Amino acid sequence: MTSDMSFPAPQFNEITAPFWRALEDGRLTFQRCAACGHAWLPPRTECPRCLAAQPRWETASGHARLVSWVVYHHGYHDWFAQRLPYNVAVVELAEGPRLISNVKAAQDRLRIDMKLKLAIEREAGVALARFAPA
Repeated sequence: MTSDMSFPAPQFNEITAPFWRALEDGRLTFQRCAACGHAWLPPRTECPRCLAAQPRWETASGHARLVSWVVYHHGYHDWFAQRLPYNVAVVELAEGPRLISNVKAAQDRLRIDMKLKLAIEREAGVALARFAPA
């Protein structure tokens, strides 16, 4: 997916491919169970709530809130060492699913329940879902 071997590229397979293709097209998608209605990320073949194998893809509105975050001051992978300090955040989409991402804001501006909006960015040729204050 990327020619830069040092970049920790995301997993790209038949299950995750629709998610990554949508990001390339400028959309964030998630799965919802046709049986029970539960929504989730990351992609998988069955519902994590009822185990039905009936997932369908939906496009997120791009609205979200900050649930939690940590700020890294040590790079545990060489690729991230040049970015220190950086945050890793748990973000909850307006539609319900949560994902791990980054918030493009100064660390001292981050607040629990902060309203966020999707900000797709390219990193080493890969479209990634990041967020910014709304």
